[in-house]
Amino acid sequence: MIKRKVFKVIGLMSGTSMDGIDVSVVDTDGRHFFKSVSDLTIPYSDEFRVSLRKILGGSGPIQIVSDDLTFQHAEAVKEILNRNKLSVSDVDIIGFHGHTILHKPEKEITWQIGDGKKLAKLTSINVVADFRSDDVAEGGEGAPLTPLFHTLIAPQERPLCVLNLGGVSNITWVGRSADVDSDNLFENLLAFDSGPGNALINDWVETHYKQPFDYDGAIASEGAINKDIVKELMKNDYFDRLPPKSLDRQQFNVSILKQLSPADGAATLSAFTAQSIKRAVSFLPEPPKLWVVVGGGRHNHFLMSLISDYLDSPVIKSEVIGLNGDYIESQAFAYLAVRSLKRLPISGPSTTGVSTPLTGGHYFQFT
Repeated sequence: MIKRKVFKVIGLMSGTSMDGIDVSVVDTDGRHFFKSVSDLTIPYSDEFRVSLRKILGGSGPIQIVSDDLTFQHAEAVKEILNRNKLSVSDVDIIGFHGHTILHKPEKEITWQIGDGKKLAKLTSINVVADFRSDDVAEGGEGAPLTPLFHTLIAPQERPLCVLNLGGVSNITWVGRSADVDSDNLFENLLAFDSGPGNALINDWVETHYKQPFDYDGAIASEGAINKDIVKELMKNDYFDRLPPKSLDRQQFNVSILKQLSPADGAATLSAFTAQSIKRAVSFLPEPPKLWVVVGGGRHNHFLMSLISDYLDSPVIKSEVIGLNGDYIESQAFAYLAVRSLKRLPISGPSTTGVSTPLTGGHYFQFT
């Protein structure tokens, strides 16, 4: 049994938006104590982003891209160590998410590229990786895995929702008495992917404007929302499924948007994301008093304005409560790495649908 102590951890996240590697150094005991030390983003090159996009769905030169991604993560670790004047001996563990290229939990498949063993060798630091596969093997969705961390960092104005606007959007509903050490924690949590986030908007903008995302929502703000198309997109049966539930980045067919101008398409996809979040409210056990938004999508003023208009409760950026929303997921996987070492649950019936609270993650020693 690992004694209760504070670990210095590096968390690594490569999200479905494919913009780069988020790196965080944190101090945590994997329970109630958490302190952010330092954060950093290493953007992917345009060339690597193209390579990564080509293997989405699980085909193409996967091993080559996986090796490259692992090497880039190792370089990101070295960079944050250098910036903080830390040595490898100062770090207890790395939490390495990898990058999801295929997610079909109904077929018991979730695939995150990135080699934990190789990363441990490259960095000379022990690694916890492959966080999702155990959950999927036990009948869970394998996602989202951030709800326990959301519970830890969320303010006490509960019930509330933490909304992560990543490539896919996910929601954590935190009940009044939710506590990370509570025996009935999962009775006071509900988490699920609500629908699209930034990925569809990013893909559209990259296709039509040759830029990776819609800066501040400037493109969408010049367009008009096609409400009929939004209604058609919302007919996807995913939105009627009861949570917990999760999405693959590629799940939605948006070919219907081909008839729209580039700006109208960006506006309509933004409205699709906002409408899917509004639809998700019907599944919540109790209306939230507050929505705290994290993830890259919170920088999109047009999208945030739509979400605020569509929801009945106040919507705030995480910075309002002192949290840097760009690094919640990298910090979360640092926190989950310690929980994994201590064999504490990282998922449960109300967050991924697994039958009982379950730990996860595989340990790789650098020696």
